[in-house]
Amino acid sequence: MKQILKSFMLAGITIFFAFTLIKYPNDALEASIRGLDMWWEVVFPSLLPFFITAELLLSFGVVRFLGVIFEPIMRPLFNVPGVGSFAWIMGMASGYPTGAKISVRLREENQLTRLEAERLVAFTNSSSPLFIFGAISVGFFHDAKLGLLLGVCHYLGNTFTGICMRYYGRTVDKSTVKENHKISLRKAFLAMHETRLKDKRPFGEIMGDAVLNSIKTLVMVGGFIILFSVINKMLFLIGITPWISLAFQHVFQLLSLPLELSLPFISGLFEITLGANMISKENIDPLLSSLITISFILGFNGFSIQAQVASIISKTDIRFYPYFFARILHGFIASLLTIFLYKPLYLDRQVFDLENMPVINPVGSNGWMNTLFFLEEIGPIITIGSFAIAVTIIYKRIRNNS
Repeated sequence: MKQILKSFMLAGITIFFAFTLIKYPNDALEASIRGLDMWWEVVFPSLLPFFITAELLLSFGVVRFLGVIFEPIMRPLFNVPGVGSFAWIMGMASGYPTGAKISVRLREENQLTRLEAERLVAFTNSSSPLFIFGAISVGFFHDAKLGLLLGVCHYLGNTFTGICMRYYGRTVDKSTVKENHKISLRKAFLAMHETRLKDKRPFGEIMGDAVLNSIKTLVMVGGFIILFSVINKMLFLIGITPWISLAFQHVFQLLSLPLELSLPFISGLFEITLGANMISKENIDPLLSSLITISFILGFNGFSIQAQVASIISKTDIRFYPYFFARILHGFIASLLTIFLYKPLYLDRQVFDLENMPVINPVGSNGWMNTLFFLEEIGPIITIGSFAIAVTIIYKRIRNNS
């Protein structure tokens, strides 16, 4: 009976969504184009190098080398093996969903247990510096100084989330309790060498697999970006988003947050970019209220990112709910850090800059935004070129097998 109700519910939601697309075709097209532009101009070209590099480093044993080196650090802090450091660092550098993809690869290679992989996925999916410093701070708020505050609160909050998640499943996964070994370069090099020898593929095949696997994942990411861009627009047009925001106004009132932020907050829960942009346009005074809301949205990741992570981990035994719980926890921790660090990392820096820097260099402060503009110019070329390379690799493999 339960499964029958679930089938009817899923079918009903899908049919309802199809009718909204028919009723608002122009708005759906506009939202699709906006999501597509974001994907092929920025997301694809910025994530592709990280994905390919991660695949190659895994194949050549470099990740295993890092695992041995960072074992004495990662095990006490997060209760995960040292190889988790690679997912953590790459996740911070390139943004979501890199951490989930690397965690899945480590799980497929049995370098992590299921519980260790779930702990790792919970805190390695963070926003990229390009998005925080470029898009939000400079692009939306036109204030480069906000980047330091939002970045520190986001990444520090993610670290605290990982420390909290170290206790998840500790009583079940007894195998994770290991001695804290000293750092040994010799042992690390031997582990790297053994890992490389186990991979019998020639170099050309390793490169081809890295490109194809990365493009396949990014195509999936693009689909979710476009889908949730349309869903967010449809929910707003049919009045569901405003209705939900009315319910959240009571929560905002209890937290002494401006009620005007409730609607942008709901939009941000679905799509971070749209929510952050709407919050910046509200011009709330004090600014701290807007920053608290954005910090929570960044930590929560948004349902669009969560759907991407769910799709990536679905082919393994990694469960989704620890990641979802960690996203809520990260949102609250980042918001609290924003309250405590707002004065030292933003207000005090403003006073210092005004007294000691009579001339402000706008070019230097817009470095992250210049990177975004550069990606928007060459991004489509990189995307199209990458697909051409992928088609060439597939064609050659088909010819060799025939």
